[in-house]
Amino acid sequence: MSKPKLVISGLSKRFITDRGETLALNGVNLELAENEFVTLVGTSGCGKSTLLSIVAGLDQPTEGTASIDGEEIVAPGLDRGVVFQNYTLLPWLNAQANVEFALRAAGKNVAEAREIAKAHLHLVGLKGFEEAYPTELSGGMKQRVAIARALSYRPRMLLMDEPFGALDALTRHHLQELLTQIWEQHRLTVLFITHDVEEAVYLSDRVAVMTNRPGRIKANIPITLPRPRRYDMVTSQEFQTFQRQILDEIRSESLAAAHIA
Repeated sequence: MSKPKLVISGLSKRFITDRGETLALNGVNLELAENEFVTLVGTSGCGKSTLLSIVAGLDQPTEGTASIDGEEIVAPGLDRGVVFQNYTLLPWLNAQANVEFALRAAGKNVAEAREIAKAHLHLVGLKGFEEAYPTELSGGMKQRVAIARALSYRPRMLLMDEPFGALDALTRHHLQELLTQIWEQHRLTVLFITHDVEEAVYLSDRVAVMTNRPGRIKANIPITLPRPRRYDMVTSQEFQTFQRQILDEIRSESLAAAHIA
């Protein structure tokens, strides 16, 4: 068997504040295979975003390690593309320039950056909007630019923290389908966070359920739905079974937090 792409081993995270110490993560163990799409779900405050921030290199664990291809993660790097719920676009740059900015940081020359940026904006359905500024784009279009930017420099892994959480239901569904199509065509390792269990099942090869804080991995649920995924799958019995299984795991954590048997 090939070595896993991402290995998270014995990872814990403590935060020290004026109110004392908070243990956010406790002994997290998780592996992602090459080109696997894994989604983290769990109750609010269970540490999903903290874990993703550590994998992104934006934070450091208190104990344990996270590594990609055997290299320990100690800082942000171009081997990881990150997409957040807020679009993090530079408002003084148009869509094309926002993507080019990332490519120039990755060492591409002006001509290369221009061509790659244009190709990736077309990939996410923004042909004709290259010159539009963020204030001229809808929320869904801004997130398409953010996805194009994250994919443009060919990271080894894509990290996504509630990327569609602020969007209306129809736009969210469109972007779920778009992301699935891009992943199925180009394949890369994805660690995705969502509160939407339907979204998790639709997108993923595997869903990892986290416990209440301090978070750890409670269950790994393989999603064996066929690919390519189609949105009419959400009404199938198999899809509903996966959704109920994940909801039951999360619900048990919610009831435990509320001290309900």
